[in-house]
Amino acid sequence: MPSGRATSGSHPRPRPIAGKPLRITVLTGAGISAESGLATFRAVDGLWESHRIEDVATPEGFAADPALVHRFYNMRRKDAAGAQPNAAHLALADLARRHDLTLVTQNVDDLHERAGSPEVIHMHGSLSGALCAACGHRWPAPPVMSPDDSCPACARPATRPDIVWFGEMPYHMERIWDALESADLFAAIGTSGNVYPAAGFAQHARRQGVECLELNLEGSANARDFHRRITGPAGRTVPEWVASLG
Repeated sequence: MPSGRATSGSHPRPRPIAGKPLRITVLTGAGISAESGLATFRAVDGLWESHRIEDVATPEGFAADPALVHRFYNMRRKDAAGAQPNAAHLALADLARRHDLTLVTQNVDDLHERAGSPEVIHMHGSLSGALCAACGHRWPAPPVMSPDDSCPACARPATRPDIVWFGEMPYHMERIWDALESADLFAAIGTSGNVYPAAGFAQHARRQGVECLELNLEGSANARDFHRRITGPAGRTVPEWVASLG
């Protein structure tokens, strides 16, 4: 949670008058893409799609075996390209057309964009991006990347996926905190509540008087931070919730 920001009570502030668009901030996690066939992050056994998390999702893992890390993300990039947006992704695109929506995702796929969402904040980066670890240059990622790829800007073979790994700072945090504080409603969809700073979003928004809603298969690790919960698969609960907002 950001330091130095004022906080207020935990009771939701009054909703805007009927007919006025709501200011809504939505956070999506792996659960929203699971129904599109993309594997969710599993931290319980320390494995992620049969790989140790430390080996494929940390700067140290990349430094130790960049070829392994590139193979892992090449596989994820291929899987994401073959997946299709589901009803939850489509519903959020519809929500953006009817309300003032800030859509933040922990996911690195592009299913929100392909569903029609006009703007998506990828706080953990994207499979569609490449990053030079030497000079910081960014460019669109090809389908297959390798440790021998040179940076288009500095020509050094320091190419890595533009993904935020454990131990690195997520992207666009100031913009996200601002959106949380100015919202009428914050909703977290398909998140585990285990990974910070995203796990602290509901607590921070609630202290600003923002109504907080969780949509999930079951209560997350930070379920107590939400005012209410809608339980069930995102492909059903998200379209129903969006429709209820009018």
